[in-house]
This record gives sequence, structure tokens and C-alpha cells, in this order.
Amino acid sequence: MKRSVLINSIRESKSYLCVGLDTDLEKIPSFLLQDEDPMFAFNKSIIDATLPYCVSYKINTAFYEAQGLKGWQALEKTIKYIPSTHFTIADAKRGDIGNTSTQYAIAFLKNLPFDSITVAPYMGEDSVKPFLQFEDKWAIVLGLTSNSGAMDFELKTLDSTPSVKLYEAVIEKVSTWGSIENLMFVVGATRADEFINLRRLAPDHFFLVPGVGAQGGSLEEISKKAMNKDVGILVNVSRDIIYASNGTDFADAAGLKAKSYALEMATYL
Repeated sequence: MKRSVLINSIRESKSYLCVGLDTDLEKIPSFLLQDEDPMFAFNKSIIDATLPYCVSYKINTAFYEAQGLKGWQALEKTIKYIPSTHFTIADAKRGDIGNTSTQYAIAFLKNLPFDSITVAPYMGEDSVKPFLQFEDKWAIVLGLTSNSGAMDFELKTLDSTPSVKLYEAVIEKVSTWGSIENLMFVVGATRADEFINLRRLAPDHFFLVPGVGAQGGSLEEISKKAMNKDVGILVNVSRDIIYASNGTDFADAAGLKAKSYALEMATYL
């Protein structure tokens, strides 16, 4: 998906909501387990209910990989069910030596019709560049994450330049490998105090922001601190939407929850 198309979608729908399909067989309504493909049955209902209120879907591949072949089949059916009007993200956090990353890129950006994939930048430029070679496809590189382990590396200052944190050096460097047309950054919602600095580092790039809802990130604070002139953010909500109910009304409840997020987002645009 082109950047201009994504921006128009956000403007027209007055939403920058990304729904995370972190589908866990232990958490979906039990009656769905009788279905031939319970993961896809759940996802299909969630997509149908939330489609009017979001602009994007993020599929966390770990939940599907854990189920072996059946999980991969559910993933493939899910990504093909999502209409092309919505930006799709393979949350796979890949990144390896160049020839291996090339195969990951082919898998998710060519053979599976994802618009983007999350990428870990630890191994450097040659591990990220293969994901930037596909027209109208995106690499979403880990920038500053919301987990407690971010203190181990990301928020440490560099010995060579004590005023610079590692995540700052990563974002500055990675920004030179692609462009605002094919490169985004993952920034956790619980790091809202860093958003102004993040916008200084990457003023025009899109940010994918997980951590709102169950993880406690503030939608209002993110929206006020992280937006740029093109909105520039996709706020991902997973559990708070898809598990809004565990009953037969699970899809309706998810739709209502997504709608409430979209209505709040409209007030910040």
C-alpha cells in the first residue's frame, strides 16, 4: 500500500486504529473450537465486526506458528480475507543475514499478501534492506518497545556518546536505509514520555504504536505527542478489542470496542 493511500484512508475514516489479531485458542469462545478452523472462524467474525472502525490489521504470527500447519493455514486464510482497503502487518519480527532475510521477505511480502512486516534491526543494514526491496511494501523496524527488557539495551546510553541512547542511534541510522514511503518504526505506547524526542529523530515516518488497552498506554497522550502533519501513527489494540467478550456476542462486543476507539481518535484528528 502506498503511503498516500494509507494517509487518505486515515483521513476518510477518521481513525488510525490497527486491530491486532493475536488469536489464542485458549482465549477464544469455546463454542468456536468445534469449527473446522476455529482460528479463522474467530478472525473472520472479528474482521467483519471491526472493519468499519479501523484502517489496519496486525497478525501476530507467533500465535499461528504455535499451531503448526493448521495455524499457518488459518493465517493464510485470514490475510486473504482482509480487504485491500486495509493496511496489513505481519508481526513476525524477522531479521537475519541478508540471504535469509530475503527469504523471509519473499514469504511475507510476496507469497503472502501482507503490506508490511515487523523487523528486528540488531544485525544491521544487510538484515533489513531485503524487506525494503518490494514496491509499496513496508518494513516496520523495532525502535523503542514497551516491555521491561527495553531497559537492558534500548534505553542505555552509548559509551562513545553518553548523551545518546541506543534506540536513538538505531532510529537515526535505520532512517537512512529506507524512506518515509517504505519504513516505519515500532514505538511502545507506554513510552509516551519519549514521543517528542522520537518525532525529532523521525519527523515524517509512520509509527506503529502497540500497548494501548490491556498494556495501559494512553491513547490521548500518544495522539497529542506522536502525531505529525500526516497523522503518522497506527495505534494497535489487540486483547482489549478481540477479547471484549467470551460469549456468543464476542464479535458484536469487539465491534463496539473498536468503534469506541475510533470515535475517540476522531476527536484528536
